[in-house]
Amino acid sequence: MKSLQDYTTVICPDNNGTFFAYVPAIFGCHALGQTPDEARAELVYVFEMKF
Repeated sequence: MKSLQDYTTVICPDNNGTFFAYVPAIFGCHALGQTPDEARAELVYVFEMKF
């Protein structure tokens, strides 16, 4: 089974001061956070729900 570290993740600032994290290879695998680290942590939860 693959883990999130096996995929490329992208984290970028959003227009409202938050950060948007996503995995381009997995449709619907995205998350928001107040900081890049928070967005990445939320992305882990989303990834685990997908698989």
